[in-house]
Amino acid sequence: MDPEATIAHVRAHWAGIEPNSPIYSLFFSGIRIVDARREDIGSTSSSGGRILARLPVVPIHVNSKHILHGAVSAALVDWAGGMAIAAATGRHKTGVSVDIHVSYVSAARAGDELEIEAWVQRVGRSLAYTSVEIRLRPRVARQEDEAVAADAPVRTRGAVVAAGSHTKYVAFGEAKKAVEQPVTQQELPDSTPDVA
Repeated sequence: MDPEATIAHVRAHWAGIEPNSPIYSLFFSGIRIVDARREDIGSTSSSGGRILARLPVVPIHVNSKHILHGAVSAALVDWAGGMAIAAATGRHKTGVSVDIHVSYVSAARAGDELEIEAWVQRVGRSLAYTSVEIRLRPRVARQEDEAVAADAPVRTRGAVVAAGSHTKYVAFGEAKKAVEQPVTQQELPDSTPDVA
């Protein structure tokens, strides 16, 4: 997929998920996908995907200490991993979570803007492995607020707020080769002894 087609696919993928996920709609209604690309990760079996998104931190995102809630960070790792898989594969279904790991590094507060970058490490037949970094977007970059070109590197990176890894079972929902039928009581052999 060319860069324009990749970002269009990822945005369409998100548009299909958001109305069907109350938690994503609640937390991420303000998220913007600013970059998505498919890239070679050095494997002949699969290509990687990378996305970059931005999210303004609002009061619903913070905990009782007025900093970014850990559950929001974990949900971002989940969301971004799926978007990176969509960029890498062109799939409309990116599977279900098998494992999510999040390391909380620093804090973000309401009024900050997060930059979420996710990339695919590997996509196999049934599992995909992704990494995610959640950073504060520097105020200087926020003032410029320029769109990132598909082939331009991220110039200014802010402090890391959280970093995570996410494994997804990407074969979820695929048709099974053989479906076993349950055995009904009528099909069981009669095992009661004959009484004469």
